[in-house]
Amino acid sequence: MAKDYNGSPKHHGPLDAKRNRITWILGVSGLCILSYIMGSWKSTPTPTTGQYDTVAKVGCEGGSSSSASKASPFSSSNLDFESHHQLDLNSSSGVQEFPPCDMKYSEYTPCQDQTRGRRYDRNMLKYRERHCPAKDELMYCLIPAPPNYKPPFRWPQSRDYAWYDNIPHKELSIEKAIQNWIQVKGDRFRFPGGGTMFPRGADAYIDEINELIPLKSGHIRTAIDTGCGVASWGAYLLKRDIIAMSFAPRDTHEAQVQFALERGVPAMIGIMGSQRLPYPARAFDMAHCSRCLIPWGKYDGLYLIEVDRILRPGGYWVLSGPPIRWQKHWKGWERTQEDLKKEQDEIERVAASICWKKLIEKDDLAIWQKPINHNECVKSRKVFKTPHICQGDNPDIAWYKELEKCITPLPEVTRSDKVSGGELEKWPKRAFTLPPRISSGSIPGINAEKFRSDNEMWRDRIARYRRLAPLTQGKYRNVMDMNAYLGGFAAAMSKYPVWVMNVVPPNSDHDTLGVIYERGFIGTYHDWCEAFSTYPRTYDMIHASGVFSIYQDRCNITLILLEMDRILRPEGTVILREGVELLVKIKSITDAMRWKSSITDHESGPFNPEKILVAEKTYWTGEANENQSQN
Repeated sequence: MAKDYNGSPKHHGPLDAKRNRITWILGVSGLCILSYIMGSWKSTPTPTTGQYDTVAKVGCEGGSSSSASKASPFSSSNLDFESHHQLDLNSSSGVQEFPPCDMKYSEYTPCQDQTRGRRYDRNMLKYRERHCPAKDELMYCLIPAPPNYKPPFRWPQSRDYAWYDNIPHKELSIEKAIQNWIQVKGDRFRFPGGGTMFPRGADAYIDEINELIPLKSGHIRTAIDTGCGVASWGAYLLKRDIIAMSFAPRDTHEAQVQFALERGVPAMIGIMGSQRLPYPARAFDMAHCSRCLIPWGKYDGLYLIEVDRILRPGGYWVLSGPPIRWQKHWKGWERTQEDLKKEQDEIERVAASICWKKLIEKDDLAIWQKPINHNECVKSRKVFKTPHICQGDNPDIAWYKELEKCITPLPEVTRSDKVSGGELEKWPKRAFTLPPRISSGSIPGINAEKFRSDNEMWRDRIARYRRLAPLTQGKYRNVMDMNAYLGGFAAAMSKYPVWVMNVVPPNSDHDTLGVIYERGFIGTYHDWCEAFSTYPRTYDMIHASGVFSIYQDRCNITLILLEMDRILRPEGTVILREGVELLVKIKSITDAMRWKSSITDHESGPFNPEKILVAEKTYWTGEANENQSQN
């Protein structure tokens, strides 16, 4: 920064003036020479990557059987950083090409492995929660795509169709045939939009909900679907500008979350078990259960208490299926009237005890609403002794956090008509309005100016990314931001037909996932030392800014890159931002993973030490082996 010097300017004689002119001429000449040298260094010729060698098929024993050249999607020229940065790459030097995994791992989900899960307690479905592999179980190989894998249909056609070869499972089309979940039509699946409780289709079902609560006003933006099936509810909410986080376990309904993501609909593998869902408090404007089979009345209402934690003040809980309208459906559900009445009475009791108000029960739908603050709820503890209000707990902590039988307290307000935590703007204005968690000062070190500058920075960066990857061509639908911070990347990407899974590592300096939800986007907590809760080949683009700087001293970055490869679709794109030395190390590993990549300068120019690596996962598939069965 320039310094200001006090005092009056000194008078110089003719000799001094002549010396100054000579000094000025020499200085300018020196700068010109330096500029020429720097320009020559930057333009050093590098090996071209304009043609990509695409491996067509790889057998289970490794090695490529054929290759085809393909034009690079990246328009930026490569920079030969290796020739100018001599590094000790440690374990990454001389990295051998990673072999393909056995085809039986084609749908491998490391932390939801069904074989490993059988070792754990079945109480509260703990065996279906996350149980990640031990160190000696980690795999250093590439998950193969199934034979004849094709790029998914592009959005919005993908909402209704998926290739059979990509997810070769007919089970749901048979098991749920009368419920219109999914149909097999030749070489593809068709999703009619049906569900267990909406045989006329999700569109008509959502219209029925809209008659009871305002879905089109912009007040409801974020939703969560517990036990989502193939996520038709979330798929048809999107055209109403509502984005749903759909989750379901990896269970006997094979590949339901995989189908959802293949359709281009947000979804995760997850379950209501013994732990909190990996989302912050006050995240969702609406929660939904359509015959999700979650025992809402059991365990002293523990699961409904967890829904209360993640619902925003004034948020809605929509329930259809057992036990609602049991007087009509009890025979079809093959349950007794007494049993169903008891279940509904338990739900009504728990909802009242956590201060929810039942708005309406009409036909197959029942809707409750969470209060906008806890002024009256605190007073009601004289009537409802349990559950009590939680004391001294951070309600946003949700990574491997056990469920608690207490009501998550809302921020205090001075008047009963005020919304705890602050009101939100309607969507889409909500995306760029200062979130209440920042305006209230509840996140130390983050203020309005940082929020504004972060938005501007990501606007400029996305403009740069448009020159590095085909953002406008419809290639991308499912996008992940591995270190989302304030959600600026997702906000800048909202002009494109994509949705972004915003990930906030639980060990981050600032817990900002609540801010992201207040902006009207979705995301999850996740520690990248472990595998993500999704199937292989479920994301078209992965963005990672500063991720490896966070984790390079905590866990093996090779395993993080292999996990990225697992969840990235063939021909998908990765954009990484790190210091040049770390990027060179990363590139040496990704080259061994069949990625084609290039390193380019920061938006501000070549003198910024942060660089950008843009990579494409090449297309290759495994080979069918009749002697092996899928997991």
